[in-house]
Amino acid sequence: MNMLNKNWSLDSWKTKVIRQQANYPNQVSLDKAVGKLSQMPPLVTSWEIFKLKQKLAEVQQGKRFLLQGGDCAESFADCNSSLISNRLKVLLQMSLVLIHGLKMPVVRIGRFAGQYAKPRSADLETKDGESLPSYRGDLVNKIAFDEKSRVPDPARLLIGHASSAMTLNFVRALIDGGFADIRHPEYWNLAWLEHSGDSTEYQEMMKKISESIEFAEILAGRRLGNLSRVDFYSSHEALHLHYEQALTREVPRQKGFFNLGTHFPWIGLRTNQLDSAHVELLRGVNNPIGIKVGKETTKDHLIGLIEALNPSNEDGKITLIHRFGANNIEENLPRLINLLKEEGYGAVWCCDPMHGNTESTSNGYKTRKFNNVKREVELAMQIHKSENSYLGGVHLELTGENVTECLGGARELNEKDLERAYKTQVDPRLNYEQSLEMAMAIVQKYND
Repeated sequence: MNMLNKNWSLDSWKTKVIRQQANYPNQVSLDKAVGKLSQMPPLVTSWEIFKLKQKLAEVQQGKRFLLQGGDCAESFADCNSSLISNRLKVLLQMSLVLIHGLKMPVVRIGRFAGQYAKPRSADLETKDGESLPSYRGDLVNKIAFDEKSRVPDPARLLIGHASSAMTLNFVRALIDGGFADIRHPEYWNLAWLEHSGDSTEYQEMMKKISESIEFAEILAGRRLGNLSRVDFYSSHEALHLHYEQALTREVPRQKGFFNLGTHFPWIGLRTNQLDSAHVELLRGVNNPIGIKVGKETTKDHLIGLIEALNPSNEDGKITLIHRFGANNIEENLPRLINLLKEEGYGAVWCCDPMHGNTESTSNGYKTRKFNNVKREVELAMQIHKSENSYLGGVHLELTGENVTECLGGARELNEKDLERAYKTQVDPRLNYEQSLEMAMAIVQKYND
């Protein structure tokens, strides 16, 4: 048994402190669903996981940039070809902007095909004097506020697996079919791109890239290879422990265990305690792992997490996704950067500028201001540079839909605009044009 899974077993998480789990009324039904799930085909492969880890190692070494993005919380209704392709279009557009501006390859990780469980601040939600179990994501229960909908249903674990499989299958089919061909970026155009304030700049960039490819192919006297497809990886918060355990398996001709439900699981702030069952379960897998960290993260906590999850200090294994808020990052990020240096540990540094900048409007909407999100990313880049570190990526909640959930951006959305197309079930997301604007802001700051 290697260092990674010393004193670890597939169910050793049950001996730790179990947080953020649903209370299922029927244990027999839960066991039956988990047993069936454990026999279902995996969603990803071990060689895809190893390939991603190698690319993340190159991010850690400053040779690539990580773009991780997608919905705050997927719903089963999102398993829809138009929604999936629009998400993919936005990530492809953003990655092309980043590749062109940063002059380096981009690792694309979708925050979808499994983001069906969400942590909650309380087990119960109360409305008009009635208390019901909190909505914990479609993997657990339904969002409608009635007693039947809020009862945790084990059958939803199997629906979650099927929805993830269909989403991944469609993404793979699109990519293998030439959807991601850099020669045809018009495939990625969203119907409303022309309304974006950055549309002209984006189209000019596309023209320059197409002309460069054409010129290179004329010089080479042949069609350039490896331009028709891209690598794409899935991620989700590894929150529902029974679901994650059922998809954690050994594979032939490989050592150890792999979480085959996603390429890149991450642990959130609510479940990253050293005594956490979530840390224990992921301690035994070969996947690269994301860890959310924030202003609350202490030295002992951070070093304890890294020693538990990456005892051999392997490059690409750990991605630290820092979320502070624009007003707290300058005070807290340098401390964590220098702490890792002093202790001799390496990790990918990734900025989540969304979760520390959430606020409520006067008319009751949960939102984020685009300028605060942008400012946190820019400050993160500036701080890493000043500390002789490298900001390797961004982690964004975004959508390819024409939503109005975050304030500001090119069209200067205000509180009244939120009423027009506020569709999120949990957290506000950047819309298509705010996402593109964010990619361009990253490039501009990088090249300052």
